[in-house]
Formats: sequence, C-alpha cells, structure tokens
Amino acid sequence: MNNRFKPKFNIKKGDTVVVIAGDDRDLKKPRKVLEVLMDKSRVLVEGVNIATRHTKPSAQQTKGGIVKKEAPIHISNVMLWDAKSTAGSKVQRTREDGKLVRISKKSGEVIK
Repeated sequence: MNNRFKPKFNIKKGDTVVVIAGDDRDLKKPRKVLEVLMDKSRVLVEGVNIATRHTKPSAQQTKGGIVKKEAPIHISNVMLWDAKSTAGSKVQRTREDGKLVRISKKSGEVIK
C-alpha cells in the first residue's frame, strides 16, 4: 500500500469497542480489539463474527474436527467504547505536548 494515501484509523489493538452493525451488534457490550488489518480496513474483535472451520488431522494438528475462530469485520462497523458515558463514542484527535491524543467526543476524556 502506498504510504501517501495510507488510511488513518482511530482504533488500535487492545482498544475496547462496541459493534454497531451486523449479526453481533450489541451497543451495550464492550469487546476487545485483537488485531487491526490496516490494508483491508478491518478489525478482529474478540467473540465477534465467529467462523467455523472443519479441519482434517495432519502431522502438526493430530486432532481434526470443528475449529471456531474470529473472522475480521469492517472497521466502520465498530465504535470506540467510552467508559465514562458507558456507550460508543466518536473520536477526535488533537495534539497535546507535541503528541497526538485521542479524545472521546461524548465525554471529552483522553483515550489511553
């Protein structure tokens, strides 16, 4: 991906988010971001979009069977969780002491 047009996302690995669209939509249940796939604009969220996969036994995986794991969802379907207002919130970015800081628009608190 060209660095000049690289997207800037407000969601990072380890953030707490709520799913606002899709089958796993729940605006009151915060979940943890496991990974952010920048080039595909997708995020891997804990316990969301579970995909089942049927695997055969192999040399590395001696047991076959059904494996369930999270599949990535589009980044537009999640919203950052604001603990103070206990809801999803939009994010504003400002500079404080020369560093870029994320601020919740709902409560005005800095997001760590």
